[in-house]
Amino acid sequence: QEPPAGSDGEGGSGPGPPDSPGPPETPPEPRSGRSAALRARMEERLLGARFRYLNQQLYTGSSRDAAQLFRADPAAFHLYHRGFEQQVRRWPERPVQRIVRYLRRRPASLVVADFGCGDCTLAASVKNQVHCFDLVPLNPRVTVCDMAEVPLAAESVDVAVFCLALMGTNLQEILGEANRVLKLGGTLMVAEVASRFEDIPAFLKAMTQLGFRTVSKDLSSSYFYVLEFAKTGPTRPGPAPGLRLRPCLYKRR
Repeated sequence: QEPPAGSDGEGGSGPGPPDSPGPPETPPEPRSGRSAALRARMEERLLGARFRYLNQQLYTGSSRDAAQLFRADPAAFHLYHRGFEQQVRRWPERPVQRIVRYLRRRPASLVVADFGCGDCTLAASVKNQVHCFDLVPLNPRVTVCDMAEVPLAAESVDVAVFCLALMGTNLQEILGEANRVLKLGGTLMVAEVASRFEDIPAFLKAMTQLGFRTVSKDLSSSYFYVLEFAKTGPTRPGPAPGLRLRPCLYKRR
């Protein structure tokens, strides 16, 4: 955790007798505000540099690479999540809240699988049973696993969610796993950074090859898009060339 940026408390005793106040006590020297601000800026830059490095690893490697990275260094995931939260906090709306509102309009009996659940905000905000999967357990509800191989039976969930979680280079494998665990007619919800989409029509066409029909698409936000799909059948074999997302890399500010 970051140290507080405030100053130390002031010391000293109460006033002395009126006729003999005695020498004034010297208060402890407060921490320099300038020094504290400089330290805070340096810590922020260090956090930003490490976040950008981890972020690049997640977007330019496979989901297996990501699982191995954080298995070797779980503390790095906490640092990544902290940097991620700083980025999303600047947005006018958090995309997970869109998913929350969607689920609250649907029956609470629907079983949900949250791929890349983070701190389990979705599970804590709805009445549905939510299976939470991620690379490191930020919450006791999290099951640690590779997003391309989750411990769920085939056709066992009604809704699969990827909220800012389509990170690996093996997208077809990851989304194929979502198809596997979804019931026929089940819903796939994707909320992803808008700038990552190179060609929306090509992406939606590729999703049909993965066994999904587009139900709705909300492209109104300049920050993120929300796509809703329905499972129509199993994933068809062969490559899906339109299934491309740009890596979400952050420049040094």
